Amino acid sequence: MRNIFFSILTVLLLASFLYKQYGPPVSQEEKEKILIQTMLSRLEQLHFKPIDIDDKFSERVFDLYIKRLDGGKRFLTKNDLRELAKYRHLIDDESVKGNFEFFNWSQAIFSNAIDKTEKYFEEILSKPLQLTDEEYFETDPDKVDFAANDDELKERWRKMLEYRVITKISDKLDEQENWPADSVKSDVAQLEKEAREKTLRDFKKWFKRLRKRKRWDNLSMFLNTITNAFDPHTGYFKPIDKENFDIGMSGALEGIGARLQSDGDKTTIVSIIVGGPAWKGKELEADDIIEFVQQEGEEPVDISGWDINDVVKIIRGKKGTKVTLYVRKKDGSTKKVTIVRDLVITKESFAKSLIIKDKGGDPYGYIKLPKFYVDFNRTNGTSSAVDMAKEINKLKKAGVKGIVLDLRNNGGGSLRDVVKIAGLFIPSGPVVQIKPRYRKPRILADEDPEILFDKPLVILVNEFSASASEILAAAMQDYDRAIIVGSEATFGKGTVQSFLSLDRGVPKRVQPLGDLKLTIQKFYRINGGSTQLRGVHSDIVLPDDFAYIEKGEREMEFPLPWTQIDPVSYEKLYTIKNKKEVMHKSAQRIADNPVFAKIDENARRYKKLRDSSVVSLEFDSYRAFERVQEETSKMYEKIMTEIPDFEIHNLPEDMPEIQKDSANIQRNEDWLKSVKKDPYIFEALHIAEDIRM
Repeated sequence: MRNIFFSILTVLLLASFLYKQYGPPVSQEEKEKILIQTMLSRLEQLHFKPIDIDDKFSERVFDLYIKRLDGGKRFLTKNDLRELAKYRHLIDDESVKGNFEFFNWSQAIFSNAIDKTEKYFEEILSKPLQLTDEEYFETDPDKVDFAANDDELKERWRKMLEYRVITKISDKLDEQENWPADSVKSDVAQLEKEAREKTLRDFKKWFKRLRKRKRWDNLSMFLNTITNAFDPHTGYFKPIDKENFDIGMSGALEGIGARLQSDGDKTTIVSIIVGGPAWKGKELEADDIIEFVQQEGEEPVDISGWDINDVVKIIRGKKGTKVTLYVRKKDGSTKKVTIVRDLVITKESFAKSLIIKDKGGDPYGYIKLPKFYVDFNRTNGTSSAVDMAKEINKLKKAGVKGIVLDLRNNGGGSLRDVVKIAGLFIPSGPVVQIKPRYRKPRILADEDPEILFDKPLVILVNEFSASASEILAAAMQDYDRAIIVGSEATFGKGTVQSFLSLDRGVPKRVQPLGDLKLTIQKFYRINGGSTQLRGVHSDIVLPDDFAYIEKGEREMEFPLPWTQIDPVSYEKLYTIKNKKEVMHKSAQRIADNPVFAKIDENARRYKKLRDSSVVSLEFDSYRAFERVQEETSKMYEKIMTEIPDFEIHNLPEDMPEIQKDSANIQRNEDWLKSVKKDPYIFEALHIAEDIRM
């Protein structure tokens, strides 16, 4: 009888388990409740620096969510915000309970705003616009408050639409100026009609997409505001978005070669894929905002408010086809960039080197390392550390007296390879400290006592040198092994993220819930300081196009703070004895260099343009302003010219691969030309020469 009892109990327990795991699917409401509670639980358990789910957390989420819900301040009024503000200190309580009352109410209000503003643009664009009144429009929504009421909101829409129409007319006039003299050209009145009708079609399409957005898409954005309240690199990925991580043109075989992200209102370029078409064109940059996308032979399409997946679809395309992007640059100016889609050439992501020298001077090595790559999936797969050693050995064979290592725009990568690369320049010793939550820091050290290269080393960085790049630059600076040259400071990302499936530990019938990318560790220099926020400060600062514009991790929402831990013991066996003299000589050259003077002028121009974001809506005034900006921009585009005394050569070992086909030959020629025009590399060469003296 006892055996029968235990058999029945076992069956009942198994049945209960199977029901919980594989029973009827849960409702959408129940799934959302489990999702947010699971997400908060994982954040509390595993995030490097979890925050309390309290009123302060609620304020963070509320403010960030409103900013992302209506970043352009084109839909909500202060009356709407007053309605939503009732929940400003309740989001924490709702989240813990798995309640989405605030989110649901915000979506209802936003849906009503869509209905209301759709009538605005249809009415405004139904008749000719007055483009002769001297009035102004603020193009930066961060500099204006939300409209006080519906009347003020409608007026804002009128100005915004007039601005859109004016830019289209101006672009068309520029295009007509290049037509043959006997061509039939449209006057401003006709162009106004065409631009207005085109703008109307664009906004109708946009609003159609807004109405098509599914609850899951909007909920994902809300959940990301919750994760981003912890730090900017922690995020929620709904199931279909996990495979689009580092969004996705880098994963496409054919495209433009760029990574994008969307904040709900605008699409921003995160980074340019080395070797891809955008990289070759040198016109697109990280932080550029894409406003319009134009297919070959078609009209430009306004992508404001588009879902990121929709943006990617229209930018991707077959090899050989053209796509034109209308982007707003970091300085506030606009630029039209046409790109021929192509295969993303991964070889351009690998380390490569050249011989560089001043006319009549000794040879020095130049190594470009676009990222810290490693392939764990194949035996003898690619490794940046292995490739760096190969390049150094080739340069040693060529008799170089020093090396310039270029880490500009290197966003990071393999931590293992960073440590190995550092070890090529120092004897055995610590390279970086990694601190998990609540545990002592782990020291990653080079254990090989051999120094592959013991001559002068200069490391070039800029504001987009991040993460692993900052670790290497910091280690070489702490060991006094290299002089760091470039922007005032690097990006300032000193954190480590890891993906975690939210399906782990939840019943099968609830899955899939998606993934959580969360910050789990922090990097620290061997001197105890963090690279977080502060980055690595250059020993020698060179004029930079964005020197007067705030950038980097510190400009992101809710970054983790800079902190300090105990330093580790390390020995400086190689030191730069004449460092002060080297810095003094460089400062004199920079002051006497007309190219650097022009770069500094341009940087101040960028700052002025960024601050002056108000434009005239009187067409002639706008047109005159645009012409001045275009002419000034063209003048500064010609800053970089070939440096007469700069000699550049390929290494003999590289020539067989370069000469394999015409494409390789062309890529190499383009690279040599770009290096010969680069005053930063030329100055780094002089610094390496001065170290050796």
